[in-house]
Amino acid sequence: MSRSAHPAGPRYADVLPEGHYSAPPTDLNQLDPRVWSRTVARNADGVATVGGIDVTRLAEEFGTPGYFLDEEDFRARCRAWREAFGDEADVFYAGKAFLSRAVVRWLHEEGLNLDVCSEGELATALAAGMPAERIALHGNNKSTREITRAVEAGVGRIVLDSFQEIVRVAHIAQRLGRRQRVQIRVTVGVEAHTHEFIATAHEDQKFGIPLAGGLAAEAVRRALKLDGVELIGIHSHIGSQIFDTSGFEVAAHRVVGLLAEVRDEHGVELPEIDLGGGLGIAYTVDDDPSEPHEIAAALREIVLRECRGAGLAVPRLSVEPGRAIVGPTAFTLYEVGTVKELPGLRTYVSVDGGMSDNIRTALYDAEYSVALVSRTSTAEPMLSRVVGKHCESGDIVVRDAFLPADLAPGDLIAVPATGAYCRSMASNYNHALRPPVVAVRDGQAREIVRRETEEDLLRLDVG
Repeated sequence: MSRSAHPAGPRYADVLPEGHYSAPPTDLNQLDPRVWSRTVARNADGVATVGGIDVTRLAEEFGTPGYFLDEEDFRARCRAWREAFGDEADVFYAGKAFLSRAVVRWLHEEGLNLDVCSEGELATALAAGMPAERIALHGNNKSTREITRAVEAGVGRIVLDSFQEIVRVAHIAQRLGRRQRVQIRVTVGVEAHTHEFIATAHEDQKFGIPLAGGLAAEAVRRALKLDGVELIGIHSHIGSQIFDTSGFEVAAHRVVGLLAEVRDEHGVELPEIDLGGGLGIAYTVDDDPSEPHEIAAALREIVLRECRGAGLAVPRLSVEPGRAIVGPTAFTLYEVGTVKELPGLRTYVSVDGGMSDNIRTALYDAEYSVALVSRTSTAEPMLSRVVGKHCESGDIVVRDAFLPADLAPGDLIAVPATGAYCRSMASNYNHALRPPVVAVRDGQAREIVRRETEEDLLRLDVG
């Protein structure tokens, strides 16, 4: 790798002495296990490795940018969630975080169910052999075609999101001679402590049927009257990247209250409750997520307490972790192309990817970590902003980070915790080619989603 000299960027001691930024880490070469997957380390030469393979070899074989997924870490997280909730609950992996046929097979092998929210996700699940009865279909505006395909396949549940959808699913199922198991998604009026774009349980948003004004109770009345659907429970999801279970406590209280209303009015105790997902992960060392067993214990205790208070039998619990499973398992590997100092401000480090492979910083103001991974360095910290190559000033990958002051074109840097939503939300902006997803395990690496080619791009352009 070329490491030609260039003007050094501002040092930590020279910028913002008021302490606007956190102090740099004491060791820029450390790969903190709080944000990196479990098999990531540095070898004797100082090069980062994952699954026993160093990143320079991965870059040579698969190119950059690329997503490199630690398969052992992914499987271990699946097992941790499955074991934490046990046989009395269901764990549905939220496929929107990242989905591929290989991932579906891993989920099946590790005993998890799968939550999909589009025809494409459903097709991927079925193509990879996930049993249909272990699939749940979500979405706020499911098309007739999507519902038909799901009912024909025999999915285990469809989560109903509107009054129109209750009728739509019932009619389709009846026409097909089926009785489709369904849940009703309710919005419980909880203000989750997260970005407004990923908070989903307050009343003024597109998902679910509000509890307020008796609307959710009316949805239950309508569903119970229709022959084409079997109402099995209530669904609630309060948002994403949440660290505090207090929001789930309020949601469970209100959902169990609805279950009690259903019992009192209809003489029916619905057997299931789904509290959704949204559990946060560590993108930086300042994030402090709970472990699956802690989350499971807290949610079980909340539901048990609320049901006892309402005089209800405890329903079967479901949860839907997506980011919490796949997010920490992958990092994005980039090659540095340009290092540009802005005296007295910061140094801009431009890489060969950007908002086309990680839109979350621009969309949610998300924070990430970053490290030099193709070598170690004893240079002092340099306040940096990692940016992409797209024609947008908002094309930022890592807004504020400290990198070694001798960083140079040709170096490899990596951004951890990019397993969730980065590839799922990737685009062809500026006709960029979407990166591959490479699974690494026990010294072996293989593409599970290949890199796009110019032929792929042009094949869709019919001229």
